[in-house]
Amino acid sequence: MNMEFNKLFAALLVAGIVAMLAGFTSSQVYHPKALKENAFPIEVAEAAAGAGAAAAAPAGPEPIEDLMAAADIAHGEKLAKVCAACHTFDNGGPARVGPNLHGIIGSKHAHMAGFAYSDAMKAKAGETWTREAINEFLWNPKKAIAGTKMVYAGMKKPEDRAAIVKYLESLK
Repeated sequence: MNMEFNKLFAALLVAGIVAMLAGFTSSQVYHPKALKENAFPIEVAEAAAGAGAAAAAPAGPEPIEDLMAAADIAHGEKLAKVCAACHTFDNGGPARVGPNLHGIIGSKHAHMAGFAYSDAMKAKAGETWTREAINEFLWNPKKAIAGTKMVYAGMKKPEDRAAIVKYLESLK
């Protein structure tokens, strides 16, 4: 009986030691202590990151005026097929999730009667959709008109935006 007790006690002792070592090891692996200073200081990268952070996030879209001469209407129509999920482009076409875009360039914001525009778009109802305004809106709708209902993330390539603007201009 005494021998069985010793075996049981030894097993509990070993299990406790293993658990304690596992806890210590995991705390070292998963909860590392922060260094007071970097082991390898990278001064050049930090300076570049500070200067490059502003350049990485442009304040607005690149102008497309120079690209308009070379913009291809057919390419713009092809790119606009993504927009066709929410918009129609034919003359007198109905609204879908978004308004009809036939003749949008030169018309006023919130131009389609009876469409449920966001308050942000209604606030711009007196402004005209110009090439520049469409370019900015296509680049980042939420930034161009904060509060818009449009959920599109935006088109980053200026050549693609120019092609879509050229296509939209052809819809008269």
